[in-house]
Amino acid sequence: MTLIRLSTGVAGLALLLLYAAGPLYQIGALPLAAAFAVLRWAAYFGIAAMAVSLVAGGLAYRRGERLGTWLAGVTFVAGLVAFGIPFQWQRSARGAPPIHDITTDLENPPTFVAVAPLRADAPNGLDRPPLLTEQQRKAYPDLAPVTLPASQDQVFDRALAVAQDLGWRIVTADKAGGRVEATATTRWFGFEDDVVVRLTPWGSGTRVDVRSVSRVGVGDAGTNARRIREYLGQ
Repeated sequence: MTLIRLSTGVAGLALLLLYAAGPLYQIGALPLAAAFAVLRWAAYFGIAAMAVSLVAGGLAYRRGERLGTWLAGVTFVAGLVAFGIPFQWQRSARGAPPIHDITTDLENPPTFVAVAPLRADAPNGLDRPPLLTEQQRKAYPDLAPVTLPASQDQVFDRALAVAQDLGWRIVTADKAGGRVEATATTRWFGFEDDVVVRLTPWGSGTRVDVRSVSRVGVGDAGTNARRIREYLGQ
């Protein structure tokens, strides 16, 4: 059972590091780079836990120790989780372009008004260089505005309700101007991304454009694009 206890301890440490990385960053105990380093160590310990549990489980199975075999299986799954989540996150980050400002209107992106002062100390600004437009066009060719067959007032009510349902913190809701500005906060690390929804009369309907911008980070691992897709899909 010595190997079982060892694998259990390593897996427990891996899960602890995995869970703690986000909250430690949120409370300011760790800078972002250090929090990501904690995630890497969680993955390393996860790999170690899986390796030890495989050996321990094999020995327990040969000896007919059902409890030991079961514990080794549980430990292996725990190590897999501790390794898999950071690995998948890193994979997503590498697969996404190094951009953090995404919009459905590349020619005339919605602008932030009420949110702008809240980003005064944010590392990321709100300017969109020409290169960013080309990077987004290549990475997310599917992102486009949605036109709804309803008046702007009707669409506004729905646009605001969807933003609230998604848990965004509403900064301003200007019905007359057809604008909703909000901040979306990720659960684990508490990253703040700002979103603006712009409504424009379009023929007999209303066009909906969305822009989502991260306050920190060169890239966003595709988060802003996913947020826009989720919002427009409601």
